[in-house]
Amino acid sequence: MKQLLLAAMIATFACGSAFAQTACESKAYMGKNNKPLSGAAKTSAITKCKKDACEPQAVAKTTGKPLSGAAKTSFMTSCEKGA
Repeated sequence: MKQLLLAAMIATFACGSAFAQTACESKAYMGKNNKPLSGAAKTSAITKCKKDACEPQAVAKTTGKPLSGAAKTSFMTSCEKGA
């Protein structure tokens, strides 16, 4: 009985980690032919998705103007880590 319970717990954690994908990873999952992306194609799709998600948010809070230079770079880096 304990072995069955242990096997069920391991299976649950394995499935949980498979479903714990970010939004960009789930969007980059399927390619044109309904096959999973892999390698450089997957990396490129995830990077583009994160950039596209963070770009509209890169705006100064006080003036409402788009950020530029070091401020934009810093914001984009921290935003892409969280996306």
